[in-house]
Amino acid sequence: MIDIAKIEVRAGNGGNGCISFRREKFVPKGGPDGGDGGKGGDVYLQSSEEKHTLRDFQYKAKFEAENARDGEGAKKTGRSGEDLYILIPRGAIIRESSQDFKIKDYKKLLQLPIVADLSEKNQSFLIAKGGRGGRGNDHFKSAVNQTPRIAEPGEKSEAKWLFLELKLMADVGIVGLPNAGKSTLISRLTLSRPKIAPYPFTTLEPNLGVAEAEGKSFVVADIPGLIAGASQGKGLGYEFLRHIERTKILVHLIGPEDPKVKVGDVLKDMETINRELSLFDTKLGDKAQILVINKIDLSWVRDVALEIERSYKRKGVLVIGISAATGEGLEKLKREIVLRLFQAEKEAQKKTEEEETIPIFEIEDLLKGKRAK
Repeated sequence: MIDIAKIEVRAGNGGNGCISFRREKFVPKGGPDGGDGGKGGDVYLQSSEEKHTLRDFQYKAKFEAENARDGEGAKKTGRSGEDLYILIPRGAIIRESSQDFKIKDYKKLLQLPIVADLSEKNQSFLIAKGGRGGRGNDHFKSAVNQTPRIAEPGEKSEAKWLFLELKLMADVGIVGLPNAGKSTLISRLTLSRPKIAPYPFTTLEPNLGVAEAEGKSFVVADIPGLIAGASQGKGLGYEFLRHIERTKILVHLIGPEDPKVKVGDVLKDMETINRELSLFDTKLGDKAQILVINKIDLSWVRDVALEIERSYKRKGVLVIGISAATGEGLEKLKREIVLRLFQAEKEAQKKTEEEETIPIFEIEDLLKGKRAK
């Protein structure tokens, strides 16, 4: 999966103004009639549901809009350049640089300013404006200069280097240590068919799938295994932590492997992952979570799950035991996911309404100021 790319964009140059004089039979001293140059084409970025990775930009990294035509005699304006629309996957963040740069150092790239966030369907953003057309000599005539021999050149557009960073648009993110069974779980919840093998870091890129429950569908993302230090670049997590920033809820999957494991160790592993999430972005640590214990088809894991459920019940954390291999508990998990997605959407809507509502005292202050005027 290609989720980082660098491209260069350049809008079209404006057309030059024309120096021309009217020359017709029986019309002496026709005067200046140079037309204006056309406007250069703009460059737009547009989100597309059909694009899922930034792979296309590995083969083409330079995009130029059409230059405008020059003005002509008889006050004819030059043709404007055609606008260029670059289709990128929905969920991409665009950062801008005035100079060329390398994309190897991810932390340095994060310091570049964000100019657009294309998280909506069919969202367009003007990233580079075409050059203005120059005026023809018809604009420069005056009482003291009736035959101006000057015209404006078209405005030149400038190049911009853009850093594209794709963040998956998923409702649910599955996180956990390597070998917890995330790939198996997403394959059981959805029609996704990720690579599954009994060794750590089988998943080398996020997997997406669509699940359905209670008549509702939701998108699930399986994030490659996280380890301690993931937020600092260790393991694979640093590359993919950004993909769960847009998720509404997290499913924290734990899959104990050692029959002699202690509940305290399992909880410690969970706290390790949550700490890495918070270190990468404090908002990730605040997301609603469902703690899922996998492999309860094994009797000792079922015992561990029951003990963890008792431990976290006091904290108000939902704990569900499942077996991704046999399918036990999956329907309950789907129902709980749908319920929490509904709650998350209601909270987001309420927050939006509160932000858009002007407090009464502010309205009164506005009215007082209006009366005073």
